[in-house]
Amino acid sequence: MRRAGNDAANWNLCFDNVEVLDFAGPYEVFTCATRVAGGSEPRFSVFTLGEKRASVRARAGLKIDSDYALDDHPALDCLIVPGGVVTAEIEKTAVIDWLTRQISQATITASVCTGVFLLAKTGLFDNRSVTTHWEDIADLKMMFPNLDVKSDVRWVDQGAFVSSAGISAGIDMSLHLVERFAGRTLAERTARQLEFDWTENPD
Repeated sequence: MRRAGNDAANWNLCFDNVEVLDFAGPYEVFTCATRVAGGSEPRFSVFTLGEKRASVRARAGLKIDSDYALDDHPALDCLIVPGGVVTAEIEKTAVIDWLTRQISQATITASVCTGVFLLAKTGLFDNRSVTTHWEDIADLKMMFPNLDVKSDVRWVDQGAFVSSAGISAGIDMSLHLVERFAGRTLAERTARQLEFDWTENPD
């Protein structure tokens, strides 16, 4: 996410086998918030980004054409890393190094589901509370013992670092991020427009 006027912009990383709702949920929240907010300038500038400017296939085969690549994107305010099958991504040095640099520059870095594994690989989430999909809690604890992994929560806010549980929980977290960037009223109006029952249970 990049600044749009006086407000914030949102970026979603896309990669092969990304979980569709992990990136599409936050994307919809921020674009919907922009429509609801109105005004002469967009409240949020929302875009997708891939390792390269090439098509990727999400889980179940959805084709995604990213707006930018790792080496040609605008500055980011809010970095959202979705989950899915991250086995290949976590072994890509270029991706992890890029995440490390962006985390230090973004106002907020967030993850959905197993996206937290990629962020944990940077080492910058050590000694912080995080969460992920219930099915991956044990693996996250085993692979990254320096994390304080929470279960039975929809999302966890640690200031500059925010993480959510699986899939639809990313929508709950994204509404919270809208509130942080643009206020409670816009977040509530966005949830209503989406006809989404916003669950608020931060750690």
